[in-house]
Amino acid sequence: MIVAIKTQAVKTKELKLAIERIGSVSAILTQPDKARACYILSHGAGADMRHSFMDKVATGLANRGIATFRFNFRYMEKKQGRPDQPAVAHAAIRAAVEEAARLCPGLKLVAGGKSFGGRMTSQAQSKAPLPDVKGLAFLGFPLHADKKPSTERAEHLAHVEIPMLFLQGTRDGLADLGLLRPVIAALGTKATLHEVEGGDHSFAVLKKSGRTNEEAVEEVLDTLTAWIDELP
Repeated sequence: MIVAIKTQAVKTKELKLAIERIGSVSAILTQPDKARACYILSHGAGADMRHSFMDKVATGLANRGIATFRFNFRYMEKKQGRPDQPAVAHAAIRAAVEEAARLCPGLKLVAGGKSFGGRMTSQAQSKAPLPDVKGLAFLGFPLHADKKPSTERAEHLAHVEIPMLFLQGTRDGLADLGLLRPVIAALGTKATLHEVEGGDHSFAVLKKSGRTNEEAVEEVLDTLTAWIDELP
């Protein structure tokens, strides 16, 4: 799958996201001049919204005409080691969706993110639909803890009624594909799996694969862009 890329003028805004009864956290809106969609991009458990992977995703999507709204979860903003409780993370995601809709009126909204951020987004969606969000995209869904294969973390996905895209490396230690494939198959036509050959949880590939980490990330971004464009 190849997506034509035309470099666009991009505006980046540093913002504060207010979360009801929780406080405010830092956020970044990256918006190309001719954006056609906005991806609410939540970070993983171990790194904040400014991690190099998050930057690459935001820049790469901007070059493809997709805006991104990134934000820190409260624990990361306050430099606390342990991730927020789900209810707190869900509140942050809902606030981010509302703010992205306000800042990007008329754009198609998609939510999700890296690992923990993507899982918290699907949990939030399963409890109550995120307003105007047309689909969820996961950049490495963390099906289970490392070396502890299970499928309990995916049980809530049955209650998500909008399209979902799972972008997964075939070497992902947090998502045994032997377990993930049947989970996704059981979700039916609303779920799509794209496997990045040789990629780990962050889509890094081995040198012997014959391609670079950058090429693997480009595959992820091309696939994500095409999927977003196909959403109604």
